[in-house]
Amino acid sequence: MKDKEIPAFAGSYELKMPKMGESITEGTIINWLVAEGDSFDEGDILLEVATDKVDNEVPAPASGTLVKTMFQAKDVVPVGQVIAVLEVSEEVKSSKKSDVIQSDSEASQKAKKQVKKKRTAITNKTEASHLVSSSFTVSNEDRFFSPLIISIAKQHHISFEELARIPATGNEGRLRKSDVFNYIEDGRPYQFAQPVAQDPTAYRIPQLTFDKGKGKIVEMDRMRQMIADHMVYSKHTSPHVTAYVEADLTNMVNWRNNNKVAFQEKYGEKLTFTPLFVEAVAKAVKDFPNINASVDGNNIIVKDNINIGMATALPSGNLIVPVVKNADTKDLKTLAENVNELAGKARDNKLSGDDIKGSTFTISNVGTFGSVMGTPIINQPEVAILALGIIKKRAEVIETEKGDEIAIRSMMYLSLSFDHRVVDGYLGGSFVRRVADYLEQFDTNRKI
Repeated sequence: MKDKEIPAFAGSYELKMPKMGESITEGTIINWLVAEGDSFDEGDILLEVATDKVDNEVPAPASGTLVKTMFQAKDVVPVGQVIAVLEVSEEVKSSKKSDVIQSDSEASQKAKKQVKKKRTAITNKTEASHLVSSSFTVSNEDRFFSPLIISIAKQHHISFEELARIPATGNEGRLRKSDVFNYIEDGRPYQFAQPVAQDPTAYRIPQLTFDKGKGKIVEMDRMRQMIADHMVYSKHTSPHVTAYVEADLTNMVNWRNNNKVAFQEKYGEKLTFTPLFVEAVAKAVKDFPNINASVDGNNIIVKDNINIGMATALPSGNLIVPVVKNADTKDLKTLAENVNELAGKARDNKLSGDDIKGSTFTISNVGTFGSVMGTPIINQPEVAILALGIIKKRAEVIETEKGDEIAIRSMMYLSLSFDHRVVDGYLGGSFVRRVADYLEQFDTNRKI
């Protein structure tokens, strides 16, 4: 049985935050596409709304004028709350489903018509030539694509480079789904940066369908989506190579065990292995400064400061990277204070924006979870990341004054993933070996 339609006559009309899914209770206004006092036609997109699942475009229910907006960009609004007052010039038909957002296909068709209408109004030759150009240069700055855009791109096998070449009409250069649908309808004219002959031996992504199975559905929260986007972006951007070495940490382990109680009594700080690792890494970075860099097009930016990020798990299970600033200038006491403070903030979900900014090189202590070694993914825009495995006692052959002997030693594997665009095997291998040397050659007579 069809829902009964209830007419609402022309005049003042309250636009409410639409319902965008069964479990969605609120939405974040991304930006208004129509300003107060501006007129619009039925189907024109009035604003963009983000939820923890997808981004949506809210169309006009009828032709009219936007009288007043109740909320601004970045405001979080409950479903059903009035977000604007419209003056409509024709009958608006509502139903029981009127507060439910349009389907992707319906919204995309109206969005396509709107973009076409805007295109016909373009008179500036520079803008027009940009839209029809067959050659585009992909910007080297980070581009953000919403989960909805990425989902559409996956369905149509559109790469990140191709997405970056699509003209964007959203706020601050944001790519909207209407831009993507319109681009697809036009036959994807910017599929390649430059016209090239088809290579019959070139690899093409197969269109495969997988049985993903059945089970409990756990939706990603917004932070997990961001982590997923960053990880995919990093693997897509940087050709990862991983080098491994092992280090004998017996001297360091013994020194730390003998001094941790006295260290805490003297400074009021726990002495974990992390500040010792940060100290060794900072020394090695000073020896090999090109590992402390980022890539900007054809340029390599070698950073002035040595800021060591330490990958940390949050109580939610998500990952975050608080940063020890200017690690090479700090003594062990200060490093321990910084590390303990950042770790405590992470546990209590109290990290500030400044605490997680400015990292130039990252370490990930996978040994904390019992892993022998790992192959970490580079924390963009850095060019390398170091994973530290579990410290494990085992029998090793060592050289003594009496000759070779078997002894119980505390051993650890180090794994360095590096960006092979700018870091070659010599630099990557030499750097991770130098870190291991600093750990192995630890001064057992060191005073706290």
